[in-house]
Amino acid sequence: MRNLFLGLAALLSTVVSFSQTVSRPKLVVGIVVDQMRWDYLYRYYDRYAANGGFKRMLNQGFSCDNTFIPYAPTVTAPGHATIYTGSVPAIHGITGNFWWENNKGHDMYCTVDDMEKNVGSGVAEEGSQSPRNLLVTTIGDELKLATNSRSKVIGVALKDRGGILAAGHMANAAYWYDGKTGNFITSTYYMKELPAWVSDFNSKKLVNKYYEQGWNTLYPINTYTQSTADDKKYESTGIGKGFPYDLKRFIGTNYNPVLTTPYGNTLTTEFAKAVLTNEKLGTGKETDILTVSYSSPDYIGHGFGPNSIEQEDDFLRLDKELADLLDFLDSKVGKDQYTVFLSADHGVAHVPAFMAENKIPSGSINPENLKKDINSKLQEVYGKNNLIVSSFNYQYYLNMPAIDSAKLDKEKIINSIINYVSWQPGISRVFATDEMMETPMNKKMREMFANGYYPKRSGQIQVVMDPHWIEGFSATGTTHGAWAPYDAHIPLLWYGWGIKQGKLNRETYMTDIAATLAALLHIQMPSGCVGQVITEVLK
Repeated sequence: MRNLFLGLAALLSTVVSFSQTVSRPKLVVGIVVDQMRWDYLYRYYDRYAANGGFKRMLNQGFSCDNTFIPYAPTVTAPGHATIYTGSVPAIHGITGNFWWENNKGHDMYCTVDDMEKNVGSGVAEEGSQSPRNLLVTTIGDELKLATNSRSKVIGVALKDRGGILAAGHMANAAYWYDGKTGNFITSTYYMKELPAWVSDFNSKKLVNKYYEQGWNTLYPINTYTQSTADDKKYESTGIGKGFPYDLKRFIGTNYNPVLTTPYGNTLTTEFAKAVLTNEKLGTGKETDILTVSYSSPDYIGHGFGPNSIEQEDDFLRLDKELADLLDFLDSKVGKDQYTVFLSADHGVAHVPAFMAENKIPSGSINPENLKKDINSKLQEVYGKNNLIVSSFNYQYYLNMPAIDSAKLDKEKIINSIINYVSWQPGISRVFATDEMMETPMNKKMREMFANGYYPKRSGQIQVVMDPHWIEGFSATGTTHGAWAPYDAHIPLLWYGWGIKQGKLNRETYMTDIAATLAALLHIQMPSGCVGQVITEVLK
């Protein structure tokens, strides 16, 4: 009898163990703030609302305060791809927003796909977008594989690349903003027509309502003591000259200017909430993923710089947008039933003219003008025009078909370019990309350039600029893309289900985000993942 009892107990234990399910949150929300320097977390901390998004995640969640991008160039497309794949451009293949296809002989936008067409724009364009240029899986792809596609994965952004590369290959949908119509659109890669709820959302034309309100500072302008004076000569005048910005002239005629205002963030939040409601994310038996990319900080940062009142006001308002989104998640999905992370695809350099005002060495170089100068000198020597076909991503791409057909010495041409560019103002060093591992430079720099190098989509020559120098096409604004901390040091906040409360100061990397999510969800890491699990974050 005793043996029978023990046998029944063992059988019951086995049945119970097989009936248990893997513990996962109902929903994962990935938030990427396009062009958010890490220091914005603390630069504006005293001005963020007590119940705002940033303080809620900082004080109730977990902050990895020394998170870095492990590659160069630090730009939007590789940033989104790396966050969600845990990989680097050398593996996932997204080497920039644009690159030159060396084996095809033409330039390429990161998500362009002529096999697909736009859905929802009303414009009969031949080409549209897809994630096909991304060579590896995302965390969303792996979740879909793990649940046999029962999970939903949807990406939202104003920029197409911000929505598409984050959502991955198997996504149910990715939506982005069309500045010609003021609509959120998608492509035939995902669907043949927009869902009715998306069409209804677009019909509201919320952008016109935002234009009607105009853009003035959230608080009295004299309280913006973290920023330089308004209307500096090195700031963009694309939407006007200084606060308040009258946007009424754009109503019904131009839907692009909203991108360079905090209303772009508001529009993104409203659409994300519509996705959550209509797609019922986080309400099923399986975990879903929503990726949200806030693109407007990048447009504002490029035009006005990180020390502008415009950018300070943008982040004070974004703080409230994030709080609104978290409150919405609490009500729709349930408090402590979802996991959120927040990071950035890159930072940004200060405007060179602002740095000059503060006696810090800086400047800008127009890469197109320099490319023309080099091509002119190469033509004098070799009798061939346009031996450099492109200068994407701080690299020069050589016209290899012309060099090969004329039987020119590639190594001599490369050395000629290196010798000429090396002595230009603002240039730190120039080297052949296939010799970067032998080029004398700091170990961290070498690793970052190597991680950004994918031969089919990278140039033959790498240019490294001095600190605070940028590639510039005008006398206003700024940009990013360098290896330096102002471009590569990014925020990483965790909040919600499965997340501890605390802070970590050891160095972590953008590639660790997907690895940590895989551990949280008990699924396989993405196929190109090189990151490590940040164990301190997880309960």
